[in-house]
Amino acid sequence: MSLPYLIQLAESLQTGLRKYPPERWEKHRSFLLAQQCEDGGFRGREGDSDLYYTGFAVRALSLIGELDDTLLAKLGTYLRQEQQRTYSPVDVLNWISCAVAVQLAGGDDVLTESSAAEWLDRVFEDLNSLRREDGGFAKGPEGKLGSTYQTFLVVMTHNLLGRTIESSKRIVDFMFDRQRDDGGFVEIAPMRRSGTNPTAAAVATLKLFGAVDAALIADVRDFLKDVEQDDGGVAANTRIPFGDVLSTFTALVAKRDLGIEFGGLQFTAQDFVKQGLEFPTGGFRAALWDDQADVEYTYYALGVLGLTASNAQDD
Repeated sequence: MSLPYLIQLAESLQTGLRKYPPERWEKHRSFLLAQQCEDGGFRGREGDSDLYYTGFAVRALSLIGELDDTLLAKLGTYLRQEQQRTYSPVDVLNWISCAVAVQLAGGDDVLTESSAAEWLDRVFEDLNSLRREDGGFAKGPEGKLGSTYQTFLVVMTHNLLGRTIESSKRIVDFMFDRQRDDGGFVEIAPMRRSGTNPTAAAVATLKLFGAVDAALIADVRDFLKDVEQDDGGVAANTRIPFGDVLSTFTALVAKRDLGIEFGGLQFTAQDFVKQGLEFPTGGFRAALWDDQADVEYTYYALGVLGLTASNAQDD
């Protein structure tokens, strides 16, 4: 049985980051740990702990091998506290991915605790209730249309815990219905201009269901060329004239998933992150216009460096 998609991706990123000396990440470790709150969770740029940012902090620290026993214990306590307040697909995936990371690092297995088992059954019922007639999953109960990103989240949540998702063919059809003439994919049906991030979400989902073919590879390759920017990064869509680290990361993941050569992006993306987004005091920012680091973009930046280094190792 193959590893879940997100764990395979994490292992690929870790492989690349290990090519750097461990001390290369010390300032980023310090930055990430400085965002941890008293309750064990992590904050965004301000305020109290938030499950969304905790998920990114845990994934980032996992990539650079910095989840020690004290941190794991605090995270276990935090996850137990947050469990009953977690409902949306993005929060559910963050909670589960955090719990898996804690377990894999040698911490408490909060996923097998009786309260978590009951909660998970209810959560998956709620997620399945978001299924819509178009075959996708809506962002919330009021949503009428399936969302590419939310469908990706629901699929990956099932995959991470080894749960079968019903009517996978309908999800495949839903994803291809979101593809546009430029080769990319859109977030919801009425949209006409493809985006880098929904394209990567669609590619990952289609790969998981064995629905990748030569036509898809060629289409996505052409679209991703159109969003590569002179600043070295990748833009969110063709109307935006600058790159950001999230779109750069997801573009590289899509290329990895489809076996598309990174080409010049392998080197320009590294420069974009190292020279433009990295703070000397630790952490990374979203794009050249941004003036502050946070844990989310630090994860994506580490991901870019990990993917490009891993790809170079495989060549």
